Amino acid sequence: MRIDDKKVAVEGLQEIANKAVSAVAADYHGTSVSELTALRQEARESEVHLKVIRNTLAKKALSDTKFSCFEDLLVGPTMLAFSLGDPTSAAKLVNNFTKVNKNFQVKGISLGDTLLELSKLSALANMPNREQALSQLAGMLNAPMNQFVSILNQVPSTLVRTLQAVKEQKEQAES
Repeated sequence: MRIDDKKVAVEGLQEIANKAVSAVAADYHGTSVSELTALRQEARESEVHLKVIRNTLAKKALSDTKFSCFEDLLVGPTMLAFSLGDPTSAAKLVNNFTKVNKNFQVKGISLGDTLLELSKLSALANMPNREQALSQLAGMLNAPMNQFVSILNQVPSTLVRTLQAVKEQKEQAES
């Protein structure tokens, strides 16, 4: 690469890193081109930006960003996955890909400026996205109202059943 191309690559990665919410670094060594192409297609659909760049350029680009914690992980073949929308999208993408491709190894996970343990990948990947979390919250907020309406509905029903029982007792007493 020429120096101008390197500068453009560093600036581009730095711009993506500044927009990203979370990131995952992975070793893609041993993964076939067709598998990586499928991963890239899936990444485009889930608002994840995948980037393979020389480690020296990546270190330079990430040094002034919240993902500077990746500096020690940038050794060997490294692919960076940046979540641009949902914080869990990169973790979900990488977690699903590691299940079907054993050669793809996760090196690190970062939410903001914090490097998480690798064991947190599946926990992060299984977290609901924003829409799912909002719908769960709405369901939790709606549950007390449903119970209140149900209780209010039981009062007239109980009254009607009581009056019906009194009526039947009076009819039996008369006969």
